[in-house]
Amino acid sequence: MVATEPVSDAVLLTAAHEAVAHWPLAVRDLKLVSRSENYAFRVEDDRGRMFVLRLHRPGYHTFEELLSEQTWTAALREAGVDVPVPVLARTGEGYVATFVGDEQRYAGMLEWVPGDTLGGQMDGAKPNFIDDCYARIGEVMAALHTQASEWRVPDGFARHAFDAGGLMGVGGGTPFWGRFWESHLLTASDRSMLADLRDRIGPVLASLSRKPANYGMIHADLHPQNVVVSGKRLHVIDFDDAGFGWHAYDFAVCLGAHGRDDFARRQTTFLNGYRRIREPEERMVALIPLFLLIRSLASIGWIT
Repeated sequence: MVATEPVSDAVLLTAAHEAVAHWPLAVRDLKLVSRSENYAFRVEDDRGRMFVLRLHRPGYHTFEELLSEQTWTAALREAGVDVPVPVLARTGEGYVATFVGDEQRYAGMLEWVPGDTLGGQMDGAKPNFIDDCYARIGEVMAALHTQASEWRVPDGFARHAFDAGGLMGVGGGTPFWGRFWESHLLTASDRSMLADLRDRIGPVLASLSRKPANYGMIHADLHPQNVVVSGKRLHVIDFDDAGFGWHAYDFAVCLGAHGRDDFARRQTTFLNGYRRIREPEERMVALIPLFLLIRSLASIGWIT
């Protein structure tokens, strides 16, 4: 990502008020709650109902890709997975085009789910509690994978892929998060080493099976900070990165998000939870170390 001057709160709030006017809500209160690639606002209407308004990063997804995200989350809800519920704009669509200053973005509205993130609850917690959290995430991820493996992708569905091309640029294209081996943050020696790694990993990925049991729609960012604990509910948020990919990538994203301490124990408890719902492909389990490396390499492209 290229560093830019931060947008002022005043500009963001003006943009949010202009965007929220596209929804049939009488707004009582609107607050900026998150600054990241997307800007998020908590919206309260005159009936006391709470929503989250998101102004999505420009250039990451097309309008069709955003609508496809909501198509998948709707299917997940039908399968019993606790995921965001969109609020349709006056147009009847889930998103509208809006502006932050001179920059066009797409705005979307979701029902607000109160609670703390699972990651927040895990900070400083005892090992047994962390074990239980990873087992619960394993169950949730298994439910997503089960739905995706049985789902017939509808015509017109558009989403990126974390496949050999999307991760390593196999076939001559640009990976979804960029050509990490050419990052300006690297030394010439680093670039040479990562180019060699990319050349070695690409053919491995290209040879992997893409059967529904191990490849399909994945969340691709399902770690403890993207799970909201609301009472007894585990509510999965942030489907920005959701796309087609191998289950091993999903495993690696989750397991690599909480540091290196007790990794083997964390992997065991996560997979124990996963197996309560479905049996993972053993090949996918064996590939977790490789996909941890792949995630790290891809992230270089993300931050560049």
